[in-house]
Amino acid sequence: MEVKPGYKLTEVGVMPEDWEVKKLGELSSVLTGTTPPTDDKSNYGNEYMFVGPSDLGQVKHIEKSEKMLSSSGFSKAVEIPASSIMITCIGIVGKVGIATAPLATNQQINSITPDASYDADFLYYTMLHYAPKLRSTASIQVVPIINKTSLSSFEIPFPTLTEQKIICKPINEIDLLITSLQKLIIKKQLIKQGVMQELLTGKRRLPGFTGEWEKTTIDECFTVLRGSGLSKAHLTPDGANSCILYGELFTTYNDVIDVVYSSTNSHRGVDSKAGDILLPGSTTTTGVDLAKASALLQDNVRLGGDINILRPKREMDSAFLAMYLNVVRRKEIARETKGITIYHLQSGDIKNIIIELPDLSEQVAISTIIRATDLEIRSLEKQLSKYALLKQAMMQELLTGRIRLL
Repeated sequence: MEVKPGYKLTEVGVMPEDWEVKKLGELSSVLTGTTPPTDDKSNYGNEYMFVGPSDLGQVKHIEKSEKMLSSSGFSKAVEIPASSIMITCIGIVGKVGIATAPLATNQQINSITPDASYDADFLYYTMLHYAPKLRSTASIQVVPIINKTSLSSFEIPFPTLTEQKIICKPINEIDLLITSLQKLIIKKQLIKQGVMQELLTGKRRLPGFTGEWEKTTIDECFTVLRGSGLSKAHLTPDGANSCILYGELFTTYNDVIDVVYSSTNSHRGVDSKAGDILLPGSTTTTGVDLAKASALLQDNVRLGGDINILRPKREMDSAFLAMYLNVVRRKEIARETKGITIYHLQSGDIKNIIIELPDLSEQVAISTIIRATDLEIRSLEKQLSKYALLKQAMMQELLTGRIRLL
């Protein structure tokens, strides 16, 4: 393998000649967490964070945890100092976080304690980048495991402390952008939920709209049909016919289906009419998951088996109706599901569900406002994905020394 001038080939790959290869155990102490006795309720309270695997992997700095310890429980645990790098080592290996205060972890987490030789942000990003390699070294027992000895022996590229800080500056900046976008998306989602709850129930009326909403039933407003025939085996890239399988109603589509992503050359399935409302017909999770309506705005989409199709008998705004069913009639639909290990929702089960409708113009006005908020959230999510990819690329180049900022 040819190595360009100024670089060397090492156990961890090609890196700058003036960088070292360090084992994590050479940097600082590695601590393994422990769990205070759970049968003693006095060990648990609200004074100290007790971090488990579910608390890691979402944010860099860990400021809260699902479980908390009392002072008594903390005294029986392994104290993890602030600025320690926590790494999951059992089950899902390689989730990382930085402790913002002294805390405890359970035994599924090992922690590298603070040391003057390394920058905490640098080690965090390095472990985040090398998580796939760390996972590949795990021993497989019942679940993947990296023990304390193996983690201590794990090798990483290691520049000087000055260069570590320089490397982290642009990565930290894009991380701040990502965090601010995540917070903004959560805020917009909460706003959307509040707007939907108020407008779809009639608690708040838009300017210019008055009058009582019509009380009716699904059976009076819709012809209820059932999809048929299609399965994953019938999907074909660039097929002649657009199609939707029932599983995609869970994984791919939300309240409104503007674009259909799957296609087939099969003539099976029921052809859609623009304005159809689709609900999945079965699930292995819970009945409430079947209370998920999507308004399909395209004609001639082939609809596969296990899809309930609500086809309007009169002019109405299907986007409004799908949102209404998802928010206002979710519990009623869930109550109509049947099953134990597999839950089913038959088309006949939902015919008698009562719905309340404003006139068409108000339906359109309400759905337009909600969809505008939804489009804004999608735009922010696209930005978030772009920044996340940029962060990955930056880490790939900077943490390996391919690009140097000195």
